[in-house]
Amino acid sequence: MRTHTGEKPCTCSNCGRRFRFRSYLKVHKRIHTGEMPYLCHTCGKRFTFLSQLKHHMIIHTGVKPHSCTTCGKRFTHSAHLKVHMRIHTGEKPYVCNTCGKSFSDTSTHKRHTAIHKEKKPYSCGTCEKSFCHQATFMLHMKTHGGEKPYSCKTCGKSFSGRSNLKVHMRTHTGEKPFSCTTCGKSFSGGSSLKIHMRTHTGEMPYLCNTCGNRFTLLSQLKNHMTIHTGVKPHSCSTCGKSFSHSTSLKVHMRTHTGEKLSS
Repeated sequence: MRTHTGEKPCTCSNCGRRFRFRSYLKVHKRIHTGEMPYLCHTCGKRFTFLSQLKHHMIIHTGVKPHSCTTCGKRFTHSAHLKVHMRIHTGEKPYVCNTCGKSFSDTSTHKRHTAIHKEKKPYSCGTCEKSFCHQATFMLHMKTHGGEKPYSCKTCGKSFSGRSNLKVHMRTHTGEKPFSCTTCGKSFSGGSSLKIHMRTHTGEMPYLCNTCGNRFTLLSQLKNHMTIHTGVKPHSCSTCGKSFSHSTSLKVHMRTHTGEKLSS
């Protein structure tokens, strides 16, 4: 009857929270006592609630019971499916109070808002990039000076910073430690993951000041700008004809080589 009356006679002596039944109070008390009666026999980890143990066991079983009805992708937890569904619905409930950009998941929202909070006192006079730490700034400056003291022992390629070399080495080892929490795709570098995340968030940080179009990648903006500037940097070594994009030159070269597009 308490479910109808709303009566909650059982009170927690630690925090004052009230419960309908003594069994509910008993389970709640574990938060204060630290009791963890549920044991995972696979890895030995303990949990306060049975639901936590069931949730954890999916790691060992590999079961993905939650399926997307639109694309068929499967997820271990319903929360992950809920976030994934926003790709199809376009829902972006997390809004940045500073610039107004919207995001589909909290992790991307947090990473974005950190951009506004960071103080970057070290500015590069060459490319106008700013940095939070002097060490990072000094490493960046080497990219302009041409100094590359770190060499890859596998292929001989040189880099201005140790971190750059570390990321490069993953092209040889195949290591991809950065994973997308939305789709699970892995990347060798954090910057690659950051760029990939824009496919989920819809973020387009590169603006064309001439026509107002926005782009996901800087290379896309540079490619687009040739429309306004009329510059055609890609020239045919055979006939001298110039093109705005390298892909257009590649297609043109087939007129000289006789190469045909594969069907």
